[in-house]
Amino acid sequence: MTLLFLGIGLGGGILSGLFGIGGGVVIVPALALLAKFPAKTATGTSLGALLLPVGLLGAWTYHRTGNLDIRASLWIALGLFIGAYLGAQVVQHLTDLQLRRAFSAFLVLVAVQLWMG
Repeated sequence: MTLLFLGIGLGGGILSGLFGIGGGVVIVPALALLAKFPAKTATGTSLGALLLPVGLLGAWTYHRTGNLDIRASLWIALGLFIGAYLGAQVVQHLTDLQLRRAFSAFLVLVAVQLWMG
């Protein structure tokens, strides 16, 4: 399992560096599909893995080339800090099936927007 988790992290990290995605779009589905985690456990584990130091080297690389707006990042981080807490509170009242369906609908909406936009 350790190599599976390391592989999921590596894949999430590469895609995060490429597209700014990782947790919700890569790690949660990978944990659910490959490691057979329940949706809540996959979400919580992803959030635990994405704490502060994870994006530091990638962010530094973007900063060195002038492609990082620190002010915007800090405001987004504050929103993430509060939003992660609120989202975690809400998800505790959902069944695994409800959470999987809501997440699937979110991914479809994002995909349609990207495809059409």
